[in-house]
Amino acid sequence: MNLAYWVVDAFTDTVFAGNPAAVVLPPSALPDALMQSIAAENNLSETAFAVPEGDAYRLRWFTPTVEVDLCGHATLATAFVLAERGDAGPFRFHTRSGLLTAALVEGGIELDFPARTWSEIDWPPDIEAALGARPLRVLQSADLIAVLDSPERVAALAPDIDAIRRLPGGAVIVTAEGGKGADITSRYFAPAYGIAEDPVTGALHTQVVPYWSALLGRDRLICRQASARGGTMTCTLAADRVRLAGTAVLYASGEIILPG
Repeated sequence: MNLAYWVVDAFTDTVFAGNPAAVVLPPSALPDALMQSIAAENNLSETAFAVPEGDAYRLRWFTPTVEVDLCGHATLATAFVLAERGDAGPFRFHTRSGLLTAALVEGGIELDFPARTWSEIDWPPDIEAALGARPLRVLQSADLIAVLDSPERVAALAPDIDAIRRLPGGAVIVTAEGGKGADITSRYFAPAYGIAEDPVTGALHTQVVPYWSALLGRDRLICRQASARGGTMTCTLAADRVRLAGTAVLYASGEIILPG
């Protein structure tokens, strides 16, 4: 059995920007080991596998090394591929993070994800040395979050990735208010998941948007991720959900040729 697949640049309207994700739409569930091997071969931050399940899909995401509980850009990419194949949506995805939805909206696709809670914590040892910058405060959500004093400092970071791997959880979000037409600017370093830096991360914003929304007194935020590829999204906090709206563009399509 060969498998059709697509590579989509998410949270951008131009190729070679945003975050590339591979999308595979097998007719039935694949073995976990095979999905992990495909993701490792793709060597993108995530490969999404969406299998029809009733009126929805069973959606799973794999980095090159592990399966993850939540991925925004690969969900956006999956909805984009389904739309390109003629499905008008809305799309329903059963995932390890519960039921997620995606809908076509004017100018793009909007995802509906669970908001993550956060709390301020004492700084973990060595976080300042790992980042090469002194945080204003450190939060704990699904990941560590380091709040910095400016978007320019976020963009200029050149952290010690091996040192980040040794932090609790092996991953850290850095974030600051403002930056190039955005309300907030962030980056995400996740060596524990086989990703030195994720270019544009939907799941990151389920963690930082509740924090910044409370601090800034606004439910709707323009969010920029200042990786080398870069990308933007519009995020709206709605009770215990975050709606993430962005665009995507097809980079490549092809066929995975399986052995035997």
